[in-house]
Amino acid sequence: MTDRRLLLLNEDDNVLVLRRGIAAGERIAIGTGHVETDRSLNLGHKVARRAISEGEEILKYGAVIGVATTSIEAGGHVHVHNVRSNYTPTYSLPEETR
Repeated sequence: MTDRRLLLLNEDDNVLVLRRGIAAGERIAIGTGHVETDRSLNLGHKVARRAISEGEEILKYGAVIGVATTSIEAGGHVHVHNVRSNYTPTYSLPEETR
């Protein structure tokens, strides 16, 4: 069962969308089990529905929206820091902070 604060837009999706903000350290059900969030997340952000491998396509609305640039744990935040968008240039950290 998936937490009511999360929304699955399409059965093929490997991400869930937040219906409201979730604080760091909260426990959420992602369908494959429970995970604890490692950061606060805002409405509309995405978390991994299951573990996602580096190079794997990110599916939202049943469509590919990008590619994982690193492995993402189940329940992990899925955003510009670990996804290369298929639509817009992805933000990248300055070289000295990598």
